[in-house]
Amino acid sequence: MAEKPAEKKPAPAAKKSAPGKKAASAKKTAPAKNAATAKKAAPSKTAAKKTAPAKKTAVAKKVKPADVVLPADAVVKKAAPVKKIVVRPPGGESPTALVRRARRINRELAEVYPYAHPELDFENPFQLLVATVLSAQTTDLRVNQTTPALFARYPTPEDLAAADPDEVEQILRPCGFFRAKTRSVIGLSKSLVENFGGEVPGRLEDLVTLPGVGRKTAFVVLGNAYGRPGITVDTHFQRLVRRWKWTDETDPDKIEAAVGALFPKSEWTDLSHHVIWHGRRICHARKPACGACPIAPLCPAYGEGETDPEKAKKLLKYEKGGFPGQRLNPPRAYLDAGGKPAPPLGAA
Repeated sequence: MAEKPAEKKPAPAAKKSAPGKKAASAKKTAPAKNAATAKKAAPSKTAAKKTAPAKKTAVAKKVKPADVVLPADAVVKKAAPVKKIVVRPPGGESPTALVRRARRINRELAEVYPYAHPELDFENPFQLLVATVLSAQTTDLRVNQTTPALFARYPTPEDLAAADPDEVEQILRPCGFFRAKTRSVIGLSKSLVENFGGEVPGRLEDLVTLPGVGRKTAFVVLGNAYGRPGITVDTHFQRLVRRWKWTDETDPDKIEAAVGALFPKSEWTDLSHHVIWHGRRICHARKPACGACPIAPLCPAYGEGETDPEKAKKLLKYEKGGFPGQRLNPPRAYLDAGGKPAPPLGAA
């Protein structure tokens, strides 16, 4: 029993000593903590100053790839249509000299073919669209001899859309590939009726949605039915621009972009006529008439064909050689210049 009060007395002392110790320690530790925190805080500020650039550099490192990617994309998008590297000739001709030579060739051809025009007979955009589709893998002359019967029987998209394929095939047989062409002209007619109210659209993105219609056909229609400039890259155009070293490309879309970069947009349609007419009449695929060529001094390929003037004249075709042209109903300017209309189908 006597030991129990003895155990109770030390308890208050312990209680009192505890606050004393706490106060002392609090007084002592407070500065210590403050000093420690001050010491730690000081480095933390410097660390913050040091780490701030680190964060910025880290951000910069993250931003740099984005900055690098965006200009690269921009360069690719800009370089694709211009094709400065592609159109530069292998002989070391500068881009400026190439532009000057190309435009001079076009001016010379404009004087030789002032009456150049699309060599397909047509009276409206629908007829031109159908005739251009039919001209694939055959001559414009053959198409012009065939389409009068087709348009007499089916004058509108509605008529051709509802046509009997067998009857259309019989009409188109002289054009070659008549089954595929029948599907194309009937298909595009149905699309015109269903999607465009029976009217030929005047936009490239709409025209290329029609069956059998690509960029070449679309630009023929846009340039000659709606007066909207475009480059028609057919086989003649491809052959000549490579002979003239305007470009080394072989893909039609890339040729279109490369040649388009050499000329103002307003000249694209007439340029197409000049080049195509020259390819059909003088600068042929197998035997170009180099000796009768009006742009021989500007041509890097001079000498690939016949250079003797008298022999070269015998190679000229159509009106340049004194023969009929490809249209049954050519423009008045062509006839006034001495051109002869083509004979109808079946004529002797």
